[in-house]
Amino acid sequence: MQEQKAEGKKKNEGRFSSELFGWGESLMVVLIFFVVVFTFFVRLIGVDGSSMYPTLEDRSIMLVSNWNYKPEKGDVVVLHKEGFYNDQPIVKRIIASGGDTIDIDPITGDVLVNGEVLNEPYIAEKINTLERIGDMPYPQTVPEGSVFVMGDNRNHSTDSRDSRLGMVDERYILGRVLSVVYPFSNFGSVA
Repeated sequence: MQEQKAEGKKKNEGRFSSELFGWGESLMVVLIFFVVVFTFFVRLIGVDGSSMYPTLEDRSIMLVSNWNYKPEKGDVVVLHKEGFYNDQPIVKRIIASGGDTIDIDPITGDVLVNGEVLNEPYIAEKINTLERIGDMPYPQTVPEGSVFVMGDNRNHSTDSRDSRLGMVDERYILGRVLSVVYPFSNFGSVA
């Protein structure tokens, strides 16, 4: 009887360690999967400031991807230009790309690309042309391989209107914002 109890106890210990090993193995596979996904396909990046308000709020956390990405007008992107904004990534919207001519109407504050006024329902307000037109002369033609970016909160954004950033080489783009993941009240894709 004693032998049967000892044998049953060993079987239970063996089963427990086998289950524990199985759980550990599964956890390791999930961990490796997340490391690969967040290293090569997407990353989480936080917003610092209000330059993209109302599209993005200060302290929002976004899901960003550069996998198979080709910059397009209207995309909200994260970019990094050495020496600009304390070498921190910034979030802006692509307004114009290589070959496009960008202009800002000095009276109305409208943004024009190739002579057409942009329909911009996502902006907080039009540009205050007395204070926020920037130090770039207009019109400007965007060089091939570059983009012109602006924040959606036009009067509170340092963007391509400022010669310190200027036209942005596409290689500086870290990725396109896919969605907001925090705050949860704003969870969803970014337009």
